[in-house]
Amino acid sequence: MRISTKGRYSLEALLYMALFPEGEFTSARTIAESINMSDGYLEQLFIPLRKAGIIQGVRGPQGGYHPTRSIDKIKVGDVLRAVEGTLQPTECAVDTNICPVRDICTSRHTWRDLYAAIIDCVDSISLKDLVDAYYAADRIEYTI
Repeated sequence: MRISTKGRYSLEALLYMALFPEGEFTSARTIAESINMSDGYLEQLFIPLRKAGIIQGVRGPQGGYHPTRSIDKIKVGDVLRAVEGTLQPTECAVDTNICPVRDICTSRHTWRDLYAAIIDCVDSISLKDLVDAYYAADRIEYTI
């Protein structure tokens, strides 16, 4: 499984929004400039995030985007599934009926276990965890 730029940039954009006070709107241009990408591409990423109910957009001079829920309720898995689709490493990880050799396949258990581990991982990390890590990284002092 590979996370594309859609997944990475979506998480970066949400992290940027999460650094602002809850309910405060941030323009797509500001977000795009802060994560060094085009605002047109960012707007395309926001379409599935809005459909999934992860972000809300408001037009107008005071408009912009912000997360629809508290950042501790938005999981990395929610974001990745919204923009990447399924996180399955193989098609048979969930639906073994699609495999013509399912009765003799020795690797399907591996794919199912890998998928479960991926889901456990991405669904255990919230946007708040990313914000906390961001601020913690800023406070790290190195001494030699």
